[in-house]
Amino acid sequence: MGIKFKLTAMSFLQFFVWGAWLITVGVYWFQTKQWSGAQFGAIFSTMGFASLFMPTLTGIIADRWMNAEKLYGILHILGGLTLLMVPSITNPTDFFWIIFLAMIFYMPTIALSNSISYNALKNNNFDIVKSFPPIRVWGTVGFIVAMWITNLSGNKASSNQFLIAGAVAIFLGVYSFFLPKCPPQNTVKENKSFIETLGLDAFKLFKSYKMALFFLFSMLLGAALQLTNMYGDTFLDDFKHIAEFKDSIVVKYSTLIMSISQMSETLFILAIPYFLKRFGIKKVMLISMIAWVLRFVLFAYGDPGTGMWMIIMSGIVYGMAFDFFNISGSLFVETETDSKIRSSAQGLFMMMTNGFGAIFGSLASGVLIDAYFTTEAGKDWHGIWLTFAVYALVVAILFAILFKHEHNPDKIGEVNH
Repeated sequence: MGIKFKLTAMSFLQFFVWGAWLITVGVYWFQTKQWSGAQFGAIFSTMGFASLFMPTLTGIIADRWMNAEKLYGILHILGGLTLLMVPSITNPTDFFWIIFLAMIFYMPTIALSNSISYNALKNNNFDIVKSFPPIRVWGTVGFIVAMWITNLSGNKASSNQFLIAGAVAIFLGVYSFFLPKCPPQNTVKENKSFIETLGLDAFKLFKSYKMALFFLFSMLLGAALQLTNMYGDTFLDDFKHIAEFKDSIVVKYSTLIMSISQMSETLFILAIPYFLKRFGIKKVMLISMIAWVLRFVLFAYGDPGTGMWMIIMSGIVYGMAFDFFNISGSLFVETETDSKIRSSAQGLFMMMTNGFGAIFGSLASGVLIDAYFTTEAGKDWHGIWLTFAVYALVVAILFAILFKHEHNPDKIGEVNH
């Protein structure tokens, strides 16, 4: 079994685990359990709180003391066992803590999977910018396949979605021990500062104006991603309250419609090497930010009738919005940091996007929606999406003005040693 095939299988299973329940947990929460909306917001904050410390902590462990692929496997097995407990939960408080525990195990595996892939590709003399996106694209395929299996098998509102995710996570955990070896890179014994001894070297990146700004805007874009995950499926499902749309395809198969976004990802991931080499990280991230603006504007004006094309186009635009930030950002961190702190730096990137970004996005949006866009008649989705669009536009303008980076096409794909 070739290196690329092993990494491709890992990527597919990594995001299958998430896709089996992330988009449909809201349906299970509201329709099956009939728990409150206020408590549901807390569920999405779990991945944010877990990402505040776990990716960085596990990155430090992988850099200094333990093979990344072994740590990765252990975390997936523990996460899978936790997800298997979800069907037995009978109240929202216990549900929160179980999902939080599952996220503590799952969130750091995203950064670790990147480190494992980059290390294996580099050791086999592959250009990571060219080779990684075609591998990572299968993660998106795994997410889509999981969404479709959950929806078409009739488990969109069932606890079985967590059993599916848990079983696959355990399988991936076992499989991980057969992945290419990714040993610690920062093990040389020498006179070190207290910070270096603890393995917190990656935080020195904040001393760099460029890297500090990059991580700041990563957090702000991470908030935008959270808005889509939290409200996308609920927004489409709410069209059932409008008589002319209640029997529409959008309402019946909202999860499948949402999967257009992930399908689009598969195309734009493959375009990343070209765009990075041609335009550089700054312009690629600006393209991502403008795509977020379009994503929200199209949702604001779309509907299952004459505006159906806008909903579909919003899904297509999402691929560019997500990939040109998330995947390109990860590659940027990989090429701008020293190999000794690479796993820690990837964990730091995850902490800013899926940690602080997720918390900021979920909490701030919840307050805004409750205060200004919720009435007895329901939610003002038009106003909600336009507000999100303005937010993304402001972020894009500030990034264009403040972030400085000299693009050198010849250095794209090279990594620091």
